[in-house]
Amino acid sequence: APDVAEDVELADSVSMAMLLVLETLGPTERAVFVLREVFDLGYDEIAEAVDKSPAAVRQIAHRARGHVAARRPRGATSAAEPRRTVEAFQQAVETGDLRRLLDVLAPDVVLLTDGGGVVRAALAPVVGADQVARVLGRIATAMTLEPTRVNGDPALIVRLGGEIDTVLALRVDDGLVTGLYAVRNPEKLSRLERETALRR
Repeated sequence: APDVAEDVELADSVSMAMLLVLETLGPTERAVFVLREVFDLGYDEIAEAVDKSPAAVRQIAHRARGHVAARRPRGATSAAEPRRTVEAFQQAVETGDLRRLLDVLAPDVVLLTDGGGVVRAALAPVVGADQVARVLGRIATAMTLEPTRVNGDPALIVRLGGEIDTVLALRVDDGLVTGLYAVRNPEKLSRLERETALRR
């Protein structure tokens, strides 16, 4: 069984930020990137799995690595900066202040939603500050937002009638929200308030 160190290493390598980045890749790029970078498979094996030539797979891997590198966090920031950004984001959503919301969203922000096929969620990523602000504007008055941390990242618990409706994880870079991951899947949300023990 994996030890605690391995669990922590896995959690760190599959951070919310990385998941958000991977979701912006196309299906083939994502498969090639994960098979090469995570599982260290050879290009020939990957080519067979994705039904492409090894040369094409090398090119896809190169492109995917560049895409991931470009969207990684851009340097260390103080803990206060993301907190201020999340507070400004929360206030803008709660008050329905579209101008303020646009000020805190990066122009190329990406919103991903997970309804698990059970509750309503966007089927494709929502890209761009205007589009994301429009979606967020719909939740403003009916719900309450509670700051928290999920997998080490800043997040907001969205409650409707006192019940958890959504967990919204945020990625913050240079004082702007660059990624949002909204989990609405009831099965995943049922585990939110239970502790998960790490094995020793």
